[in-house]
Amino acid sequence: MLIDSHAHLDDRRFDPDRETLIKSLKDNGIDLVINVGADIESSKASIKLAKKHENIYAVVGVHPHSAKDLEGKDLSDLRELLKEDKVVAIGEIGLDFYYDNSPRDIQRKWFKAQIDLAKELDMPVVIHTRDAAQETFDILKEAGEDGKLKCLLHCYSGSAEMAEEYIKLGFHISLGGPVTFKNARVPREVAKVVPLDKLLIETDSPYLTPEPYRGKRNEPMYVKYVAERIAQEKGITYQEVAQTTSDNVLRFFGINGRGQ
Repeated sequence: MLIDSHAHLDDRRFDPDRETLIKSLKDNGIDLVINVGADIESSKASIKLAKKHENIYAVVGVHPHSAKDLEGKDLSDLRELLKEDKVVAIGEIGLDFYYDNSPRDIQRKWFKAQIDLAKELDMPVVIHTRDAAQETFDILKEAGEDGKLKCLLHCYSGSAEMAEEYIKLGFHISLGGPVTFKNARVPREVAKVVPLDKLLIETDSPYLTPEPYRGKRNEPMYVKYVAERIAQEKGITYQEVAQTTSDNVLRFFGINGRGQ
């Protein structure tokens, strides 16, 4: 059995068949799904899904794309959402200088505010970063200097060298569909250098669909293709990748056993 450590099943692309898909997860080898928010509304939707389905847990937070819409009271709202049952982390948060959908100073402000909230509440953070690798690293390194930051780099797209620096800080790395792409040299290098006990796997459904389904809607059951590719790159068995990455999810998010 596998765990998809990052999906967006609340996305409208799942509207036609969401319930059917979720009910079919176990039959397709998926034990649990961590469903991740991107703004206040999707965070609420994620919590709703988690409460309805025993095999879903919620992560709540505000993505850098939506940082421009935040007001002071939203941090209080987020604090309340974090008290809900089955909420296991703050995310996905970070910096995105590729699209720049929010001004960079606003992105930085809310990224740091949500990190501070996570440390205050002793909760992990799930990080999104694009075209902001060094600044993201610098912010996380400073925040983690006191050893109180539990951090996961979601769908990691940086260099193998920087991945090793994150590992030195005690952080975790998650890999998704891009590791299966035909010209994915860098993600495969990352797969080789990140210790298995610091590695998680994900789909980021409905985005970043792995081969052989690239171009179609991504789904949690496709995480097996990520596991297969990582096993190939590391020269270990698929079963070892499946078991260890699943254990890593349970430990990182503080989930006491599957479906509990």
